[in-house]
Amino acid sequence: MDFLLEASGIGISFPGVRALDGVNFRLRRGEIHALMGQNGAGKSTLLKILSGVYRPDEGRVSLSGRAVRFASPTEAQRAGISTVHQELNLIPTLSVAENLFLGIQPSAAGFLNWKKMNRDAEGVLSRLNLKIDVTEQLSSFSVAVQQIVAIARSRLFSADVLILDEPTSSLDKEEAANLFEVMRNLKSDGLGIIFVTHFLEQMYEISDRATILRNGELVGEFNVKHLSRIDLITAMVGEEGSARRTEEKFERGRREEEAGDGGTFLEASGVARFGAVEPFNLSLRRGEVLGLAGLLGSGRSEMARLIFGIDGLDQGKIKVDGTALRPSSPRDSIAAGMGFCPEDRKTDGVIGSLSVRENIILALQANRGIFRMLGRQEQEDITDKFIEALSIKTPGGEQAVRNLSGGNQQKVIIARWLASNLKLLILDEPTRGIDIAAKAEIQKLILSLADQGLAVLFISSELDEVARCCERVAVMRDRRKVGELTGDDVGVESIMRSIALGREECA
Repeated sequence: MDFLLEASGIGISFPGVRALDGVNFRLRRGEIHALMGQNGAGKSTLLKILSGVYRPDEGRVSLSGRAVRFASPTEAQRAGISTVHQELNLIPTLSVAENLFLGIQPSAAGFLNWKKMNRDAEGVLSRLNLKIDVTEQLSSFSVAVQQIVAIARSRLFSADVLILDEPTSSLDKEEAANLFEVMRNLKSDGLGIIFVTHFLEQMYEISDRATILRNGELVGEFNVKHLSRIDLITAMVGEEGSARRTEEKFERGRREEEAGDGGTFLEASGVARFGAVEPFNLSLRRGEVLGLAGLLGSGRSEMARLIFGIDGLDQGKIKVDGTALRPSSPRDSIAAGMGFCPEDRKTDGVIGSLSVRENIILALQANRGIFRMLGRQEQEDITDKFIEALSIKTPGGEQAVRNLSGGNQQKVIIARWLASNLKLLILDEPTRGIDIAAKAEIQKLILSLADQGLAVLFISSELDEVARCCERVAVMRDRRKVGELTGDDVGVESIMRSIALGREECA
């Protein structure tokens, strides 16, 4: 069958990274085709090649059977490929009509024809079942409306291919349903739509076929009707060997026997933030490593941010050591004995221009305030203690932290919290982007801290890592908690099955 858009044998490398290796992708006219994969799978790189941002090192891209090689996104748009990004490329201070016709405004006798532009804008939007005042500023409308305006603008350029990159990430269910209706109408008009999402239920609801990438390689192209959820999760995540899983169960069983019940430290009941994560219950004992598992966008990080007070909760209760806590900021959670290692350690974790010493004492000094400054000798004693205890590879405490490897930067962040009154450590992707040896060191450190009575909330996209380190696992999907596994039930296959099917269907 002829394809509207076809990419064959696509390969591209960046310094030290093979981003795509021999990837194929095919889009038919009049279909919605999901592009799926974990973070780092190569989805964004492929989209940038299709939309003219990157040129591939190898391979060929064809549009309507004709080979194309775009030098810029503008060339791709002129050829009929339009992209609506997660962060919309619109100007919020202009009107809806001005955004629609930006660069192609109708004019007469050298003057802008406002009447025609507004009338044409209403006509374009009405074909997408959207009736609004096009003279109003774009910023006065919801994100869902802005999404449709961006899609309508792509139609003005006679797009044959529409790329929607995470269009529903900021939408509620009703807004997502309205967007899907627009997508179905465009599909019936013969448009080919590439749909990128991390929400499994939405993928199944709207998509005809799916292409799955993993680690820069093509896993396969599937008819969504014949693709089970467990097969989808397995294709995206992959599987580890049975020997490793046996080792994981033995190690976890040993820790459970030795740890005993340290008593409940954290208890969250009905906690939620509208649009971010649905109401959930969660408890965590001292000396326990509790895993949060799920695909990217499932709500894992959002749950951790609520507990730590980065985002305000809209409902529910949190108790720490039996005392009610409603954190209005991370300061409240820190005072209660919590620490947080964020997913993006370089942006949100370490301060690269500061030394190892300054990064380690940061939380402790913040707790004490500016009128109770730590003396220089005390700072150095604390730094030396944790450099030795955590085996941080550095010439000394005065080394700029940006010069350390990723694994050692992660240890510096952990040391920062251990230096304060830490009782619960939240780790969001603590081993992402570090080498295998450093990963093993971090995992060993986490288990050692739990053995010493620290409660650990552990988030990782690598399911074998979750199964190896955690006694219990809370499973997330589409911004809600769908299950909880414990004991012998904690394993890669059972986690994948829980993500795919949910608690009720697993039962």
